[in-house]
Amino acid sequence: MKTKYIKLFGLGLATVVGLSSCSDDFLKEKKNYDNATRDIYNYYEGANGRLNDIYSWCLPNVNDLTWKYPSCGNADLAGKSTEEYSGFSDFVNPEIELSSMSSTNAVPDFIMGTQTNIQEAVYGRIRNINDVLEGIEEGSLSREQKDVLEGQVYFFRAWCYYNLFKWYGGVAIVTNTQDPVEGTTNERRPAKEVKDFIISDLDKAAKMLAGKTMNGGWGGSDYGRVTTGTALALKGRVLQLWCSPLFNRANDESRWKEAHKVMKAELDSINKCGYGLYQTSTNTNASDFANMFAQSTKNPEAVFVTLFNNVTGDGLDNQKNNIWERSIRPKNQGGSGKNASEMLVHLFPMRDGKIPAGTGTYTKLETSDNYAYSTDAPFMNRDPRFYRTFAFPGFRWAYNGDASTIDANNPNSGKDFVLWNYVWYTNQNDQGDVESGNSYGADNLLSSRQGVYVRKKSDDLDCNASPLYQYYTGVQKGAYPFFSAAPLMEIRYAEVLLNLAEVACGAGELNEAVDYLKQIRARVGGDYKAENNYGLQANLVSDQAACMSAILYERQIEFAYEGKRFDDMRRWMLYDGGSVLPDGAPATWKLTGWGGNTCTWLGVKPFNGQRRENMEFRVADQYGVGGTTYNSDPLVKAGVTRPEGVNLMKGSLSAQLTTLAEWYNANLKYKMKKGDSYDSQHNPLYINFRPKYYFLGIPQGVSSADKVMKNSQTIGWQDYNNGGAPGTFDPLAE
Repeated sequence: MKTKYIKLFGLGLATVVGLSSCSDDFLKEKKNYDNATRDIYNYYEGANGRLNDIYSWCLPNVNDLTWKYPSCGNADLAGKSTEEYSGFSDFVNPEIELSSMSSTNAVPDFIMGTQTNIQEAVYGRIRNINDVLEGIEEGSLSREQKDVLEGQVYFFRAWCYYNLFKWYGGVAIVTNTQDPVEGTTNERRPAKEVKDFIISDLDKAAKMLAGKTMNGGWGGSDYGRVTTGTALALKGRVLQLWCSPLFNRANDESRWKEAHKVMKAELDSINKCGYGLYQTSTNTNASDFANMFAQSTKNPEAVFVTLFNNVTGDGLDNQKNNIWERSIRPKNQGGSGKNASEMLVHLFPMRDGKIPAGTGTYTKLETSDNYAYSTDAPFMNRDPRFYRTFAFPGFRWAYNGDASTIDANNPNSGKDFVLWNYVWYTNQNDQGDVESGNSYGADNLLSSRQGVYVRKKSDDLDCNASPLYQYYTGVQKGAYPFFSAAPLMEIRYAEVLLNLAEVACGAGELNEAVDYLKQIRARVGGDYKAENNYGLQANLVSDQAACMSAILYERQIEFAYEGKRFDDMRRWMLYDGGSVLPDGAPATWKLTGWGGNTCTWLGVKPFNGQRRENMEFRVADQYGVGGTTYNSDPLVKAGVTRPEGVNLMKGSLSAQLTTLAEWYNANLKYKMKKGDSYDSQHNPLYINFRPKYYFLGIPQGVSSADKVMKNSQTIGWQDYNNGGAPGTFDPLAE
């Protein structure tokens, strides 16, 4: 095998940054450990301070996808490569091809980061972790204290490597503290070695933390730290990824069986850490599904979680806000809003758990015979999670605040807020033009309107009477409210169950896999009951392909706007079914399992070649057009009375939804809006995720910074350090 190298960057110890959270005592005081001596590790407080530094840099955050943070559900590189948002990301844009040879259209850098700052460099962060591990182990703390500290650090090293593994497969493995001096290089290792290394670190973490966390998890001010269960849940995610078509081209059943055996055996240990589905006795129209994202105290659903606080101010050292609430709320509440694609609205299940007829996306899953889907009233008779994921005109979306302090024209009663985001046009010719953006939204939304709002993970006042945010607008007009302390769950217990369902299905344990699906739907409530098999079709226990398709569909719905869908689509190769190989790929990359095409086997329509559009509701033709100001709403000027907003906490929704649908029919008109781009001639463009993107290449910027890194470019990409020759590194080689 040729030697393949990746040079390391970054030097120095880090400053401990306060890990602000709902637990006020969790790193209550900031301490600076720059240039700290090894003596710091002889004291638990000092060693714990270095550990907390690792937390502050490595925990997921509410940011767009970067090398530092996984996607959390934004319209970023990941979200805009799925059904969740329209608008081509670089990964699916048919008009550009990502390059490893140029800074123009460069392949994203998830492997280096900013090389001049240890905390802003991927391997700099790993160096810092290794430094902490060495320091703790060489210190004079007791073995019990060392285990508790090191177990958490081992988890974060595994977390860092997992986020490299899923993009590149094989990367350099570094287990000691190395300085970035000339000649310091590390061989890029095959994916299997990286996978085994991650699993080894997670097993160490699980074992070291067992005594502290397998009796209900961390308590008091330590809540939010990783546990044995956190380590085992991430281990399950890694094993599931290793079984998936991305790494398992021949569908080696032994991988599925081994993963199933391990993950099923370790579920009990995860449970003993206090984890489980978040459920209450007062679940109303999936209020439990909504409320689990707004739990400031110990939440069984939160297996891997980042905590925040609602301290207000402008960049204060102790301020660590979750900005999700602010980003999804409409402009007339003080937010900005996220626009959901029409494609995902179409795909959500009907009330009976079946797919709406006519989508053509999951052909091995049953469509609903009981409920018809109509774009004129897409909210009728849907899975209860639908109403907690999207917001349409006429639905209550209460909050604790008063947006009229920002703009006097905004609705002034947050506790009674009903979203009315229908639009009108200023020109009749624009009303039927899918490309026209010349529309204005009701209730002072005006040009800052979305057609369908993303509501997922919202801290809804009707659900949670004690919201986790401070609605503070300050003295300056336009200041942002919603300083939120809502936690961010990177791994939920629902994912633990669905990961296990997937490996059970792959191992041929179909009854068990379906049982996990039933647990997920039982928590949803609504019409999902044992007597109707929780809306699941009968053949899932006998048809492996249909069962796996149902699991992926359930994941798509359950985790919508949580940043999970892109990873699922990549590892199952749902863009083209894996039938097309990148240039230079060896025969071992050929997909021989799943009939040679995962999309065909699953009955899933390939994402390549499709488009995502948007949708909105405009005023009906008889009301004409309006102006550009909030008081030029044609419906208001015509004296049209709005119905009472749909209240999701009122129990049965049928009558409320019917009333709203009738009002839509009389006063509004559905309009498809352009989502994905058109070309310069106004011809629609279609999604094109290229085969080489399943394993990313090393960017030119990384290669140029390290001239010794030769023969380490991924197959399918050009090697900048080798004159643009085809890459030769095979992540799947063993």
